[in-house]
Amino acid sequence: MIGLIAHTGKRGAKKLLANLVEEFSSHGINVLLEDATSQLIGPASGLTTHTLGRRCQLLVVLGGDGTLLQVVGDLQDNIIPLFGINTGTLGFLTCLSASAYQAAVKAICGKHFLLSRRTMLRVVLERKGEKIAQRHGLNDVVISRGSLSRLIKLEAHVNGAFLTEYSADGLIVATATGSTAYSLAAGGPIMSPDSGVFAITPICPHVMTNRTVIVSDSSVIEIKPGRSEPEVFLTVDGQELHPLTPGDVVRVSKASRELPLAILPDTTFFEILRQKLKWSGTAI
Repeated sequence: MIGLIAHTGKRGAKKLLANLVEEFSSHGINVLLEDATSQLIGPASGLTTHTLGRRCQLLVVLGGDGTLLQVVGDLQDNIIPLFGINTGTLGFLTCLSASAYQAAVKAICGKHFLLSRRTMLRVVLERKGEKIAQRHGLNDVVISRGSLSRLIKLEAHVNGAFLTEYSADGLIVATATGSTAYSLAAGGPIMSPDSGVFAITPICPHVMTNRTVIVSDSSVIEIKPGRSEPEVFLTVDGQELHPLTPGDVVRVSKASRELPLAILPDTTFFEILRQKLKWSGTAI
């Protein structure tokens, strides 16, 4: 069974969804639609993303990278293969553009795609020795002031060893997949999906020698807000905002499950990178 989830606020989402449903039907395949998605073209289905994850073998996601990240978060521990159709801007995680929806259906029906196994993050928030929140993410963990642009102090440890105390606008722990997102904007490196590392990148550090630190993705990273930091927030893939208090510990490690992300055969990460970042080579 195939499930469809759309970013309902995107222009053209309704038409694209109707075209996809019709195209799948022409191949003899009925699809399940997430509740808000179904209301674009008909009655409410009452199906959540988590329910689709339990009932389907593949989810087709219509939107940009943010939509796909939201789906990953909503699936919780029930991770299944995702096939992204881009209706956003960059679309590093999506497989094809909206105009190629017929090719997408053909590839899905013929199983003419590969699954790139993407490392995920397990993020645990502890307060006074007790776990108060847990979430999985694909791209990154960000600790910052939220909407306030002020320096904060964050203490970082890797595998129990003290790394440093950052004075910065915030700190990003990114997977290789997330290296092309917020981490890249903050000056972090680009890492191929199979590199097996995490990047710890400070946001606008006060100390100029603070730069990205690359660690193995088998590492356990602990981040603690400074004792006098009253307003610090934790986000995972930009989806939720958890307020932190002095003494809290954010523990980041590799999740036990990976995300199977659909890619087309003969399409490499470096080809996508050149296309999305508009690298055309030297002009000399």
